[in-house]
Amino acid sequence: MDRQRIDKWLWHTRVVRTRTDAAALIASGHVRVNGAREKSPGHSVKLGDVLTVALDAQVRVLKVVSFMERRGDAQAAHGLYEDLQAKRE
Repeated sequence: MDRQRIDKWLWHTRVVRTRTDAAALIASGHVRVNGAREKSPGHSVKLGDVLTVALDAQVRVLKVVSFMERRGDAQAAHGLYEDLQAKRE
């Protein structure tokens, strides 16, 4: 697998609780892919893409490093991305 829907990827990484929440977050313009605002939950992300996600209290900058077929536990979810915000601090 070299691509995945952005709403599904955000759900697999546990950034949001449900895919519906992911779709709403994307449709409202709170997600950027490589600096460009994305409004379509069906947009595909690929390895190396950088997502900027504006949540209620924080902004997360995540680099896509892997995909999963099914949603796993929290530890497996952390292996799907590299947190670029943590490197700055």
